[in-house]
Amino acid sequence: MQITTAVHPARVRDYSLIVLAYILAVLAAILTYQSFSGLHPVYTILAADIAGTLVVYVFGRIFRNASFYDPYWSLAPLVIALYWILVYTPNNALAARQIIVTALVFAWGLRLTFNWARGWRGIKHEDWRYTDFRNNTGGWFWLVDLVGIELMPTLFVFLGCLSLYPALSVGNNPFGFLDIAAFIVTAGAILLETTADEQLKSFTGPKHEPGAIMAEGLWKYSRHPNYLGEVGFWWGLYLFALAADAGYWWTMTGPAAITLLFTLISIPLMEKRQLSRRPDYAEYREKVSPLLLWFPRK
Repeated sequence: MQITTAVHPARVRDYSLIVLAYILAVLAAILTYQSFSGLHPVYTILAADIAGTLVVYVFGRIFRNASFYDPYWSLAPLVIALYWILVYTPNNALAARQIIVTALVFAWGLRLTFNWARGWRGIKHEDWRYTDFRNNTGGWFWLVDLVGIELMPTLFVFLGCLSLYPALSVGNNPFGFLDIAAFIVTAGAILLETTADEQLKSFTGPKHEPGAIMAEGLWKYSRHPNYLGEVGFWWGLYLFALAADAGYWWTMTGPAAITLLFTLISIPLMEKRQLSRRPDYAEYREKVSPLLLWFPRK
């Protein structure tokens, strides 16, 4: 018996629009980079990053779906990493560190993008948070979308990517124990986030009971282990920055900002939603650590 599978034409169209948006975003970033090439490379990257964000924003406005921006979080660091290696790399950059850091960034970014792609249901599907903002802000949603949903996360990710500047470009310290520690933290964070996402996907599968709470595996010890992995990834990159050149200690503004983003915005939004939809979540919330892995309270 021959079994054939077909992809629905609407899905092909929707993903094609996403691909088109991001191709145009990259082209806009390249043109902006060329226009601001006289500035310090960090400022040039920031300008190009904002230009790419604005292109994606326009697509989101045209199709009334702010989720056009969702893959940007995981794709922008890949482009930035390639820039530091292929375009702006002095001769004294350490090749071993470049290879390891780039491999980790791509492992993180491609996995996270795949995780988004398999859960995205097309142009008509918008993240519930954006829908809430749209309903609550009315005619001002265009501004909330531009500043809060797109430009602010772009800035946070850009700050996180500052660690890549010394790690991939200008840092020339020899490979040492701090690099090993950075690898353990970064790779461990990717593994943690991957495991948490897979456990959650399995839990919310076809046999999922409405209102049930995920309190198994890593989720037994943290209410948001996937967020913990995400935060840990950026701190791992920061350790690589210190290993490359301790003079770039100030790049810690990146992981610190991302930590605040998750603890002050992402977690409260998610927990407010869970409390409104799952009657037993308040009890789970009292017992289980919000972010760090720890034994549940009795």
